[in-house]
Amino acid sequence: MPPKQKVKKEMILAAALDITRRDGFEAVNARAIAAHLQCSTRPIFTCYASMEALKEEFLEYAFAWYERYVEEYRRRERVKPYLVWPLSYLSFAREETALFRFIFAGEQQPDRKSPGGLGREIASGKKADEFSDALGIDRGRGKKIFLDLFLYAHGMAVLTAAGKLTLVRDEEEEMISNFLLAFVEQDLRKAQTAMQRLLGDGPQASGEGGVR
Repeated sequence: MPPKQKVKKEMILAAALDITRRDGFEAVNARAIAAHLQCSTRPIFTCYASMEALKEEFLEYAFAWYERYVEEYRRRERVKPYLVWPLSYLSFAREETALFRFIFAGEQQPDRKSPGGLGREIASGKKADEFSDALGIDRGRGKKIFLDLFLYAHGMAVLTAAGKLTLVRDEEEEMISNFLLAFVEQDLRKAQTAMQRLLGDGPQASGEGGVR
């Protein structure tokens, strides 16, 4: 008989991912992983001191899997660059519901000092900068809009994952676009108000000192 394949961390994490995607993270335990890999639980605890240690590393693994999902969405779907993140996030909640709940809704996550998936997305300076550049706006203003957009999209995604909101991609794109348009119009109104004040001060100043 050929020798049994040595169980490695990557195999354990991949098994945990498969189980989570199929049955939810609450189904992930040493016996379930062992059954998935067709081995005993011993190799699991050779690689990890405890299930908490495994779960901590699994969150990193799952988040990396999500980021690959976003990149694949970017290549596959024809959407405007500044819509890639919110639309891929909603798509992930719809297509990978159990994994979304684990990464972004905090279901069964281990206690940790470092931020989970939700905190990482909020604090993602790189994504905020890419978003600002795609819109062609100042990065400072873009980060503020990105945060508001994230909270809006996250609310939609949570409702989608809970089965409370059912939209097709075109409807999601319209809602996100309308949300962004409201911010653009707000900026335009502020700019127009500032211009009117500037122009309004000019004639008054010249009228006071001009020849009658």
